[in-house]
Amino acid sequence: MTDLAQITKRTTKRSELTAEERYYLASQFQLMWQKFRRHKLAIIGGILLILLYFMALFADFLAPYTPEQRIHKYSYHPPSKIHFVDSEGKWQEPFIYRTSITRDPDTLMLIYQEDPNVHFPIRLFVAAEPHKVLGFINTNIHLFGVDQRDGIYLFGTDNIGRDILSRIMYAARLSLTIGLVGVAISFLIGVTLGGISGYFGGAVDTLIQRVIEFLISIPTIPFWIALAASLPKNWTVVQNYFAIIVILSLMSWGGLARVVRGKFLELRELDYVLAARVSGVSEGSIIRTHLLPNFVSYLIVNITLAIPEMILGETALSFLGLGLRPPAVSWGVLLQDAQNIRSVALYWWNIIPALFVIITVVAFNFVGDGLRDAADPYKQ
Repeated sequence: MTDLAQITKRTTKRSELTAEERYYLASQFQLMWQKFRRHKLAIIGGILLILLYFMALFADFLAPYTPEQRIHKYSYHPPSKIHFVDSEGKWQEPFIYRTSITRDPDTLMLIYQEDPNVHFPIRLFVAAEPHKVLGFINTNIHLFGVDQRDGIYLFGTDNIGRDILSRIMYAARLSLTIGLVGVAISFLIGVTLGGISGYFGGAVDTLIQRVIEFLISIPTIPFWIALAASLPKNWTVVQNYFAIIVILSLMSWGGLARVVRGKFLELRELDYVLAARVSGVSEGSIIRTHLLPNFVSYLIVNITLAIPEMILGETALSFLGLGLRPPAVSWGVLLQDAQNIRSVALYWWNIIPALFVIITVVAFNFVGDGLRDAADPYKQ
């Protein structure tokens, strides 16, 4: 009996096995997880993505305000400063000072100053605007806030007094999900058509390649300008959202399809593929079990790179006014307020949504690097 068979036959607890024995008994997924855990940046990126998607899922509870709640007198309110020591030098629970408003006599701009005589403690689980957690749990409890409901703006407010932090949290729902849904569609199309093109060849291959070349040749900016002008103005946010997803997906599958085609052209003539075909294995089974697993590491990297590309695409289009439009709330829509130098110079907090885009893209790239190394059978 071989050593591996003896290990398999043993009934001892896994904790009693040696490291070498656990390695021999580990599944492919367990081996990938062990490699992935050693990639520190990938773990950090994964944690960041979990936090971002958690923020998007529970935005109603985490955000101190609803995305459209306006306090007109606080337009372009700077980020609220959190204090721990009061004006008398005494330590207090976290609080903010009340804001007093004056107007510059020369520029007529609003000037916000802290009133050291009145402060409001920052409290957890405060009652504010009613909302639905996960879309069906009715409540009016928010994670944090102050007794004065229009008093705390950690990321400042926009031109009509809406809290930017709350809008960023709600915007994450559209900006983060558009990448997942869009990539799922483009990945399915790219792998399917690329596999058919490379495996069967002939007239089918020629037709698919000509379609890809046509899509690649379309000028991007003029195409989106024409599309933005042609979309009905009375469409709802949901209709615009799905239109953007479908169009981004239909425009982005060509690169993946060509890579899959090239791999299939290389692998379809290998001995084990020919042996499977001679043995009567169906074409679908050959593609699924013999061809696709050979470059799964590339497919994983493609997915983790395509998702941030999709997010960046939506952000750029919405920033230019060619994608999602108000009342939709996405990171690209929020960045429309930062389109001119004057806005950024005077109200720098309008650029904060861009930081969330950067963090998301970097986190996906970290995770992609870790998954690529974990899926690579030749990397120890």
